[in-house]
Amino acid sequence: MDEIKLIKKDLVRKKLIVQKNLFIIIVLGVLLIGLVNSIGLPTGGVSYCCEKTVAGAWCQNSPKDNCNIGIDPKTNSVFRAVASNCESLSYCKMGTCINSQEGTCMENTPQRVCDENKGVWSEKPVDEVPQCSLGCCLIGDQAAFVTQTRCKRLSLLYGLETNFRTDISNEVQCVLSASSDAKGACVFEKEYETTCKFTTKRECLDMMSSDSSVNFHEGYLCSDETLGTNCGPSQKTTCVEGRDEVFFLDSCGNLANVYDSSKAKDMEYWSRVYDVGASCNSGQSNADSATCGNCDYYLGSTCKAFKRGEDKVKPNIGNNICRDLSCEYKGKTYSHGETWCDNSEGADKNLPGSKYFRLVCYDGDVTVEPCADFRQEVCEESQTNGFKVAACVVNMWQDCASQDTKEDCENIDRRDCQWVAINGTSESGYQCPLLGAVGVSTTDTVKFKGGGCVPKNPPGFDFWNSAGEAEGLCNIASATCTVTYEAGISGSESCVSGCECLTQAWEDSMNKMCTNLGDCGSKLNFIGVQGFQNKSAITREDVDEEEDSGGGGLF
Repeated sequence: MDEIKLIKKDLVRKKLIVQKNLFIIIVLGVLLIGLVNSIGLPTGGVSYCCEKTVAGAWCQNSPKDNCNIGIDPKTNSVFRAVASNCESLSYCKMGTCINSQEGTCMENTPQRVCDENKGVWSEKPVDEVPQCSLGCCLIGDQAAFVTQTRCKRLSLLYGLETNFRTDISNEVQCVLSASSDAKGACVFEKEYETTCKFTTKRECLDMMSSDSSVNFHEGYLCSDETLGTNCGPSQKTTCVEGRDEVFFLDSCGNLANVYDSSKAKDMEYWSRVYDVGASCNSGQSNADSATCGNCDYYLGSTCKAFKRGEDKVKPNIGNNICRDLSCEYKGKTYSHGETWCDNSEGADKNLPGSKYFRLVCYDGDVTVEPCADFRQEVCEESQTNGFKVAACVVNMWQDCASQDTKEDCENIDRRDCQWVAINGTSESGYQCPLLGAVGVSTTDTVKFKGGGCVPKNPPGFDFWNSAGEAEGLCNIASATCTVTYEAGISGSESCVSGCECLTQAWEDSMNKMCTNLGDCGSKLNFIGVQGFQNKSAITREDVDEEEDSGGGGLF
């Protein structure tokens, strides 16, 4: 019984072996049929290499009925069809097709196809053709791994400079190099730990070239839990050179988001990079804020290390705060960047010795900037929404005395002058060497009828210098007025001409003319001391009737 059982087992085993062999034969048969079909050998006939098929395809292995037997317009001969494999025929031999205009290379392309596409065909593989060498083409914030010619073509299309880098040898690195200034988490292995550095894509790419374990995660912080690094949130903050804001630091010392004490334990806030505009109190100064580090230099604050006694408030977390950059001056608060005029005593009246000054509030300190001496510059101030802006501007007074009409005198585009009326004048006027007022010129004087052109902001002179120009300039306003009296029979005298010169109004207007020329005439200096005044000198001359038919006297 045992022998019979063994014989049965052997028969069963042989049967299994035969079945297995039959299965292998069937599988091999299917594979061979597939291989034959893949090279274009039909199972029921001879395969032809069609130069062009009826459907319009070039260099295809197919039955003869599928071959186009029409006339080739390029060669004026019949399209070829040969009972052979296309790869063995010269007109369908595979190679590299180069488009020199577009800078593209197509590998495994038949020569006939390349010719149809107006390309340059080479029988060499694509990696042996110099024109097909690939590099990284950087265009703005985009990148493409293409040929240099293609890079030039793309740069021309986008109107950008060509930036072709041959040092980047693969497409992955090329794509990563785009937006290389973008920041994110650069994760790598160090001393058997997964750690991280918050840096730029460019720097992380450089690390990748020497360490295959490096990965860059754009827009992520190193403290993101999904990265699995040894970096996490911390209670530290810092200031960054070139930035206004206070930033959190993670436990590895990497920068995180803007300091916000309410987000100190918010893991979402420690995962992704938040834009400054999406951070706490955006658009505000946040000066002296204990809870928010979103400082803005243009709004009057910047990140500084907290100093006890100097800063009004201590931050809730860390040791940095948005320092208030405003200034205190003479009991008033001025914003950072604000400028204003604070002139010396008497500058509003342009008194002798007075001067104009421009003050600047910058980083919490007030700087005094003097305008030019002798009031050759004056400080002018304006404000918008309460923010003051001041500047020292040139005092254009030099040609005021040369203007003879009120319209020319007060042309603010050309000069800084004003017209001063002379009260009490008559049609005959009076004589004065001051140039520019309305009148009729004589040999060495001008006869005035109504007023004169003087500086709006009288300049200062070095009147103490005998060799200076002060005396000559002030003498311009000296006036001579002739008053004629007529003696009556009873011995009484009556004024007949120039009588207006005897009035206080005339004297006051003439003094105003004089003082408006500069440091001339009777006025106080900037410390309140009264200057001297040489009163009008009066001289009398009697004239006989025979000499002067007017019969009066001259004073």
